[in-house]
Amino acid sequence: MHAIGNALTYDYIIVGAGSAGCVLANRLSADPAVQVLLLEAGGSDRRKLEIRVPAAFSKLFKTRYDWAYYTAPEPHLNNRRLFIPRGRVLGGSSSINAMIYIRGNALDFDEWAEYGGSQWGYRSVLPYFLRSEDQQRGASPFHGVGGPQRVSDQRCVNPLSRAFVAAAEEIGIARNEDFNAAHQEGVGIYQVTQKNGRRFSAADAYLRPVLGRNNLHVVTGASATRIVFEGLRAVGVEYGKGRELLVARASLETILCGGAINSPQLLMRSGIGPQVHLEQMGIPLVQPMSGVGENLQDHPALGVAYQCREPVSLDQAETFWNLLNAVLRGQGPLTSCVAEAGGFVRTEDSLVAPDVQFHFAPAWFVEHGFVRPAGYGFTIGPTLLRPRSRGRVRLGESADTVAIEGNFLQDKQDMTTMVNGLRLARRIGQAASFDRYRGREDRPGPACVTEEEVSAYVRREVEMLYHPVGTCRMGSDEMAVVDGNLTVRGVTGLRVVDASVMPVVTRGNTNAATTMIGEKAADMILDAPAPRAGSFP
Repeated sequence: MHAIGNALTYDYIIVGAGSAGCVLANRLSADPAVQVLLLEAGGSDRRKLEIRVPAAFSKLFKTRYDWAYYTAPEPHLNNRRLFIPRGRVLGGSSSINAMIYIRGNALDFDEWAEYGGSQWGYRSVLPYFLRSEDQQRGASPFHGVGGPQRVSDQRCVNPLSRAFVAAAEEIGIARNEDFNAAHQEGVGIYQVTQKNGRRFSAADAYLRPVLGRNNLHVVTGASATRIVFEGLRAVGVEYGKGRELLVARASLETILCGGAINSPQLLMRSGIGPQVHLEQMGIPLVQPMSGVGENLQDHPALGVAYQCREPVSLDQAETFWNLLNAVLRGQGPLTSCVAEAGGFVRTEDSLVAPDVQFHFAPAWFVEHGFVRPAGYGFTIGPTLLRPRSRGRVRLGESADTVAIEGNFLQDKQDMTTMVNGLRLARRIGQAASFDRYRGREDRPGPACVTEEEVSAYVRREVEMLYHPVGTCRMGSDEMAVVDGNLTVRGVTGLRVVDASVMPVVTRGNTNAATTMIGEKAADMILDAPAPRAGSFP
């Protein structure tokens, strides 16, 4: 690191200390001769107890640790504005999520290969999942040990979660002990990114162990305002720190890791994006690129909720002694990820892969946890895995804001699948394994029966599952933002490495795949040989 004018120069500048950003900070700074700057708009992840306590994740929503985005009024969802939490803290969304470890379906990555080349096929990306993983259950052809990211079985599984698995088996859904092995389909208890009963975020796994490196410089409270260009080459980042506006220069690469909302926002603020939109915003054009901000996808989800007749749910688990047990020993009900169980199903036999995922919470989970109904409850959450609808991200009234147009459930097939998933959730909820616990169906309620009534419930209640992706997607066509190596097309010295590069959303929670993208990108940047795919059973 050295100064040129008023700017310090590094080899690499990483914008965003989320999952992919933490991976890159670790891997790129492993060479002591390389200077790495990591910029994070949020602050430390060690100042808030709820980050460490797994069951408290929803208490982080709409706090200083959350960007707390909302969509514009959604035309297909009664013009509601949907809440999209995004981590604004070291670790990014891995510091405020539900910690479920799901990679996605093998077919997802083979589809990615159609956009980014064979290097993104399942056999090529699996070694990067293995390299990232420290699997509690040990090594196997589908799991790694000794990697930075701890993957654990849950320490305290609620009896309602076990009842969910049994109930799903009753209606013919097979049990699956490992959704990340040879087959994804089935129901079971989720594994989580926890260690010793506490959250183990990307910051815990990748960043904190290397903070002592002299060549890694982490700046928190640093909001990137634009990428600095000389011609068509990215040479650094302008960022705000307190009341100062600073510039850092990158001699090799600038790497955006802000996620599916912040990365396209920064590109557009810097003059890369849809030409007409940037002209309307008064932003000087560096490189016209129609695809920036397009292709937004997320997983629509909603709840089928029942009253619970026995006091076994998590609804009253927030006691002083349970909190003490979780903090000091990593034990007890507050180590729960809340969405303890779930699974993957095909709502039509003709499908080649699951189209619905279930998240089961042994508690009320209504409106992101902000609403607490009286008494005890449990919630079955059908989730649309492969939405056909597409939205977009644009700059808002000013370049400092964003306008998110989700366009969710615009496609009729998306609504059909959500209705099918809800009906299947009700069948599970009515199975005999729940007889001991099940009270009245609270949501949508017994009066909601007809196709029209169920569809109206979906439009009224569906929310996003916090998995926005796709707004800087990879590919070689005119709507692609990055190529298969994740370099931004039409310019040099600039990459995007985060969930925004996914061409299609994975079938399942997106954090593990984002970590894998970071691992793979590190090898691309360093021109390192890819790990061998190994053998498959």
